[in-house]
Amino acid sequence: MADKVLIYSRFPKSMMARFAERFELLDTGGKPAGEVFSADELGGVRAMLTAGGSPLGAEAMDLFPKLGAIVCYGTGYDGVDLKAAASRNIAVGHSPGANAASVADIAMTLMLATTRRILVADHYVRSGDWAASKPSPMMRPQAGMPGRRIGVYGMGEIGRKIAARCAAFESEVGYFSRSKYDLPYQYFPTLEALADWCSVLMVSVRAGAETQHVVNADILRRLGADGYLVNISRGSVIDERALVAALSDKTIAGAGLDVFETEPHAPGALTALPNVVFAPHIGGHTLESHVAMQACVLANLTAFFEGKPLPYAVKSA
Repeated sequence: MADKVLIYSRFPKSMMARFAERFELLDTGGKPAGEVFSADELGGVRAMLTAGGSPLGAEAMDLFPKLGAIVCYGTGYDGVDLKAAASRNIAVGHSPGANAASVADIAMTLMLATTRRILVADHYVRSGDWAASKPSPMMRPQAGMPGRRIGVYGMGEIGRKIAARCAAFESEVGYFSRSKYDLPYQYFPTLEALADWCSVLMVSVRAGAETQHVVNADILRRLGADGYLVNISRGSVIDERALVAALSDKTIAGAGLDVFETEPHAPGALTALPNVVFAPHIGGHTLESHVAMQACVLANLTAFFEGKPLPYAVKSA
């Protein structure tokens, strides 16, 4: 008889196909588990699969008295109450680094699209303004990549890949992280110092209480009128009200965003602005990344049901 795994978050069925070959899936379809399955069914659940950003606190965990493993699909686990899980002897796993390359790629895509105003240029061609030689202030020359100062906030797997890509574009790279590493990039002791120095701030820090709205009005002011913000981490890291104000009054030049505070609802005040480029949280959404993330999920679940430690456990759980 196949081991049972509760699918706590909403996932496309195609993404669950590999897991269904190995386990019996109890899919909530993103609905509260108690509305989909009986208390008896939930009482027997020993492992669950969730999206890292989905809120999963103590009260939810208590619905599953036999729960022993929470496995996050992807790198993030900010939605999981790690202290509550640890106090209940629930192991928490994720897929560290599995999507790092594709997230770094989308960071570069957003940076180039924003700094070179690709969406504006696209409209300039489609509208016929280019053919009509219609002047456009948005089409004036912009600074290129050689010599541009790129600040990377968070130097984990994704941050390092972003930094390497930026260096290949002949840009200067600096970073701020909780730890200083032996890397060929300039280290800054504070986020404020990094924002003062750079003209593009790449946010790749892990989300958590300590980074909630850490990119605020002051950081944006330090970035400056020629500065750009790119966020591929979590929307909670940015104070969106402050960002809207900074973009509206030209405190900063533009932004590229793959994540938002309340997904999938990007605020209208942001989407109305011409100096922002958006993506619908697709940083890790490549075929290669999904294969790698699914491999980590399978390894974690298989190890758990075999009574072994999770090979990709969240270290702070």
